[in-house]
Amino acid sequence: MEITPANRGSRPLFIATILMGSFLLFLVQPMVARMALPRLGGAPSVWNSAMLVYQALLLGGYAYAHWLSRLAPKRQAMIHIGLFVVAALWLPLGLAKLEMPANTSPIFWMPWLLIASIGPLFFAVAAQAPLMQRWFNLAGNKGEPYALYAASNIGSFGGLIAYPLLVEPLMPLRAQNWLWSAIYILLGLMVAICAKTLWHKSDAHVSVQIDAMPPVSIPSKKRLYWILLAAIPSGLMLSTTTHLTTDLVAMPLIWVMPLGLYLISFTIAFADTRTVANTMTFAAPVAVLLCAAFTFLRMENAVIGMLLLNLGLLFFVAVALHGEMYRTRPEPAQLTQFYLMMSLGGVIGGFFCAIVAPLIFDWTWEHPLLIILAAIQLPQKRLLSFGSDGYLDPRTFTAITLALGLIAAAIGLYGGITMPIDMDLSKQILIAFIICIGFIVTGNRFAYTLTLAAVLYANGGSYNISVTAANARLRSYFGIYTINTDGASRWLMHGTTMHGMQMFATPKRPISYYGPASGVGQVMTKAESLYGNAASIGVVGLGTGTLACYAKLGQKWQFFEIDPLMISISRDQGIFSFLDKCAPAAEIILGDARLTVAKAKPQSFDILAIDAFSSDAIPLHLLTKQAFAIYGRALKPGGTLLVHISNRYIDLNSVVAAEAKQGGWNAALRHDNSPQKALDAGERPSLWIALNRDGAKLTQLTGTLAKTKSKHYNPEQWLSLDAPADDIWTDDYASVLPHLSIWKTRK
Repeated sequence: MEITPANRGSRPLFIATILMGSFLLFLVQPMVARMALPRLGGAPSVWNSAMLVYQALLLGGYAYAHWLSRLAPKRQAMIHIGLFVVAALWLPLGLAKLEMPANTSPIFWMPWLLIASIGPLFFAVAAQAPLMQRWFNLAGNKGEPYALYAASNIGSFGGLIAYPLLVEPLMPLRAQNWLWSAIYILLGLMVAICAKTLWHKSDAHVSVQIDAMPPVSIPSKKRLYWILLAAIPSGLMLSTTTHLTTDLVAMPLIWVMPLGLYLISFTIAFADTRTVANTMTFAAPVAVLLCAAFTFLRMENAVIGMLLLNLGLLFFVAVALHGEMYRTRPEPAQLTQFYLMMSLGGVIGGFFCAIVAPLIFDWTWEHPLLIILAAIQLPQKRLLSFGSDGYLDPRTFTAITLALGLIAAAIGLYGGITMPIDMDLSKQILIAFIICIGFIVTGNRFAYTLTLAAVLYANGGSYNISVTAANARLRSYFGIYTINTDGASRWLMHGTTMHGMQMFATPKRPISYYGPASGVGQVMTKAESLYGNAASIGVVGLGTGTLACYAKLGQKWQFFEIDPLMISISRDQGIFSFLDKCAPAAEIILGDARLTVAKAKPQSFDILAIDAFSSDAIPLHLLTKQAFAIYGRALKPGGTLLVHISNRYIDLNSVVAAEAKQGGWNAALRHDNSPQKALDAGERPSLWIALNRDGAKLTQLTGTLAKTKSKHYNPEQWLSLDAPADDIWTDDYASVLPHLSIWKTRK
């Protein structure tokens, strides 16, 4: 009997194949980024760069699917199966054996590493969604093929969530690689079965079927429209990620949330049932206006609320604009071209946020720009009507709403200039008034956009413009830095975290996390008594250069810094003068510390301090077994290793305790819980761990360790560490999930 789609029930087969392909795509993204971390360093923008590479490979896969769809079905099947077989030569999944050249930025080198490592595999799998939908249609299946794209994004979301919650915590990288490789082989078999549904349909029959529906030429204007509709949510997804991790909360795994909502938006927008998509599209102008009103407001006591508002804005925009793409979709014969334009838009949005924005902006200005672009493109219907018959003449409505939009713009300008950034009662009333105008003018795109811009400016936008105008912000691939100054001091903010402070009256006094009572202050103060007059000291993470003011005549100091901009801030531009005043001869080595310390001569340092946080992000590759082995080789016998573990969201005490136990280190914790008087003088609480393989040398530094821990630590005492974590972090296995502070009971 001839095998036909009817008796095979091929719709579930195609859905399962699309689901599995998309699952693999979004499982490999964080997996490969995790594998690359020891080579690339802990740059916070690595994720955005990786996303751009993935979007470019996805575009290539969609272009290939579009080209392939023009061929006879049997030839399509043969070529695509052949591609799967050739790509399988890159199995098992892993990184290419390439090393980043010295003084090369990850922004330029990383694409080559990823393409060489997974390019063919990703390319083959990326073509699945559009190609399987096209095959579904050619095989004679009934139903809307675009609905299968909703299934594709369910698979994508599943892969995205599965990695941080299941795969990374439970499996080492080697096992992850083999798992992905096995699923890839299974996917290849499923593709072959899908191809068989075409194989039994003669090419002549399918050609007649296609010829009966000659393709309609798609106007260039419509193709550009699809590109724009795709580019805005893609860019907004990345700008939301940057904005959240830079200006709101540098919480671990936060990158999952914007990308997850972005993927779910496709599932809603492309679903057969239109109720949810239509409802969200209708409500989008109101939701975006409400969420945008608080986008740039900093409320430390309402972080979760602010997080939800920012994510809500992205979600409504993505559903509305992707829904508009679905509404204007072409016939199935033009399906692959439609997806090609959508993918091209995604690449453009990603390129703007990952490459262009860090080069031309000093802050996340791409975020408000994309919000305003979204406002212009949102499908809008009038929410309110007027007059005895319930409707206004369109011209009258336009005139009234335009006037109201201009009034809102004037009020927003006034509020932004005259009112403080804090949300007091008068500002609440002003913002509420602008939002009410926004409800009225919805339906007039120009007036609505004016109102949205007004609320952005009044509630945080004006402050950010003033900081930029004062040249108080600097941006690099590694982060956004703000220089704050008052009458007594100057301090550096990296995102939401202070990274150093200098007092004008006492510019050589180490303060913030590095005061004399801190763990690092204790060790540096005793360096001469512990290691003699010619002690050799290394510091990973330059910051403002505060630690340089512990330097003494005869000592040799080296700083390891990944960001050239930090060197400029701390030395070249003279914004902070610790280095110039205290250790002008200190050597600064540019590059990721994991790589540069490894190249240092063995037994180079008496003291090595690891202080390389990026905002509150963890440089995970600096805390693995392999990293500690590098530090051990760099230290002289009896040398002291210091690790800064202050963090609002991750408890690293047990992680370092596990490394100490495995590596034969003796360890002690110093919690400098500075009293209010010290806080007023610039001191900040800090957690430092000192490690030494010579127990006597560590005791000489710390004295007897306290055995009882309490909420109020004695700043004069060193403490024993927590019980070691069950699993030691290695380059092959590490997960921050078990160490999130929210899981642990505060002591």
